[in-house]
Amino acid sequence: MRAQLLLSALPIIGANGARILQSNDDGWAELYIRSLNEALNDAGHDVVLSAPAENKSGSGSTDVEPSPRTSACQYDSCPANSGPIGTNETNTRLNWVNSFPVTSVRYGIDTIAPPFWNGEAPELVVSGPNVGSNLFLSVPFSGTVGVAVYASHEAGIPALAFSGSSDGTLAFDTSPVPARSAVYAQLATQLTNAVLDAGAPYLPEDVWLNVNFPKVEGDCTDPASFQWVLSRINPGLFSEQDVEWCGSTRLPTETSVIDAGGCRISVSVGDSTDKTTAPAEKQAVVLEKLSSMLTCL
Repeated sequence: MRAQLLLSALPIIGANGARILQSNDDGWAELYIRSLNEALNDAGHDVVLSAPAENKSGSGSTDVEPSPRTSACQYDSCPANSGPIGTNETNTRLNWVNSFPVTSVRYGIDTIAPPFWNGEAPELVVSGPNVGSNLFLSVPFSGTVGVAVYASHEAGIPALAFSGSSDGTLAFDTSPVPARSAVYAQLATQLTNAVLDAGAPYLPEDVWLNVNFPKVEGDCTDPASFQWVLSRINPGLFSEQDVEWCGSTRLPTETSVIDAGGCRISVSVGDSTDKTTAPAEKQAVVLEKLSSMLTCL
């Protein structure tokens, strides 16, 4: 019941919602992506989901044409001997692709989503929330990140990659919805709305946001208790200076933000060309857009 109340408390951004394509690397039937799908729709967005038919965590930017399935999809969410792509019978905006995360978002952008939007492209790609964190060394191998990097670099669509420290896979029809799934959905929607409300272009070219939530436990069970901290993906010992923020030209690493506790969320500006931290001038654009919601470590 608490989780359902959290989802119903989401703010509505108005009638002009954005065209959002959703994907992940944990599978189309994973609860985290379905909770976020519900939250984004409740916030007034026009959402289409295109994700792998099963868990493909750790597959990075692998992209292979889908093949017909011989076994049932994740959590028996599609029957055995289905085709290479498929859809939910009662909600055709929920779709699976029998391949890797990047392939699923590619099909979503090129084939699955356009008919819902009169041939138009997504305005934003939202990946995750991933079941488990994607910090520093894990970033290059993350399929959740791979989705965002493909969208922002290859397709030229701004993208957000969300990951949550509270792990443990859950089926799409888990009831009641655990607080961790509902809280992550609300937080991801909050940042999505903030990016969209700041106006187009939503992010600089070849940039995605790598966002990591701490565990939903203890004092960190109310979305209002969380704080957003601008961070960097990799340590900056040999890097150029970051954007000036909080009295420094070196942002904290996302790992240090999460390790600091206190319900802090790391928001890193990623460079889509190499999956490391974007340069200061691109960080500055994001900072200007999101400064009202960011706090210092």
